[in-house]
Amino acid sequence: MNKKNSVFIATSLDGYIADKNGGIDWLHSIPNPDQDDMGYVEFNHGIDALVMGRTTFETVLRFDVEWPYDKPVYVLSNTLKEIPKSHEGKAFLVKGTLTEILNQIHEKGLYRLYIDGGTTIRNFLKEDLIDEMVITTIPILLGGGSSLFAELPNELKFELIGAQTYLNQITQNHYKRKK
Repeated sequence: MNKKNSVFIATSLDGYIADKNGGIDWLHSIPNPDQDDMGYVEFNHGIDALVMGRTTFETVLRFDVEWPYDKPVYVLSNTLKEIPKSHEGKAFLVKGTLTEILNQIHEKGLYRLYIDGGTTIRNFLKEDLIDEMVITTIPILLGGGSSLFAELPNELKFELIGAQTYLNQITQNHYKRKK
């Protein structure tokens, strides 16, 4: 069983994943006429399930699209009491420490996890539970908002294992945790 917790996320040049109002429209500031998925489909093939925070879950629910995930989604929340009826069987509420939550998910045979959402990613990093990160940088300075990274109790070393440019402007770096 190959356990792996992965991040696949986009940031601004100044490291924000949402603007000052929580918006993410800036993600589409570079024209993408051919709808290049920038490696997301391939990344998605390599995961068993997603783990995301309540804020990210609620943001996705507001998108004017069909549910975008074909894998189970585990939602971390201390305030959400239940998953909306429309998403029962697709999303599951989980509570506990991150280790307890990971154990619950692993018991279902799901080992390769996509960790999504700013607070969730920061909490996983604080506990050194991220194995790899694919960070796509959009060439825009937001000047504030929700930062991808925050203070950590210990230094975490990663090594660059791949880099790619999309649309002649967007850079994507793939990092693996060095232990």
